[in-house]
Amino acid sequence: MPTPGRRRRPATDAEARALASTVRLRILRLCLDEPLTNKEIAGRLGRDPATVLHHVRTLTEHGFLAAQPARRGTRGAREVPYLATGLSWDLEWGDRPALDHDLLLRTFLEEVAVVGEQRLESTRLGLRLSSERLAEFRERLHGLLDEYARAPSDPGGERWSVYVGMHPEG
Repeated sequence: MPTPGRRRRPATDAEARALASTVRLRILRLCLDEPLTNKEIAGRLGRDPATVLHHVRTLTEHGFLAAQPARRGTRGAREVPYLATGLSWDLEWGDRPALDHDLLLRTFLEEVAVVGEQRLESTRLGLRLSSERLAEFRERLHGLLDEYARAPSDPGGERWSVYVGMHPEG
């Protein structure tokens, strides 16, 4: 659902399909502010480098990852690191079946499984809001997320992920 005041555009079908994978979403998180090679990404995900390369190429082809200048690895081999472009944050998904909201939840749960639930900070809040107040709440919440998403990373700062889920109560 578009939120007033957000600088986003609708995702194309190809962009939505490119992100329809927990592995790809996790790759973007890993490369958020640190360029990583395919081998480094595969190691952090505990996956086969050939499989990860397929995902990296898909993300690069659609503008979600950008290749950085090549560097020499420890054995002198040419390595290409990749950095997330931030494009995924700038897209509205709408009701695309390729990128369902359960995918975002599954990705978040995979990431929590890596660090352990004991490191998860969570809270719940029940609200009763008119449609106008709900729109205001969404706009302010997304405004705060946009502010932090667009701010430069703090050098040496600890990496965090944020997942926000809302649902009407039945």
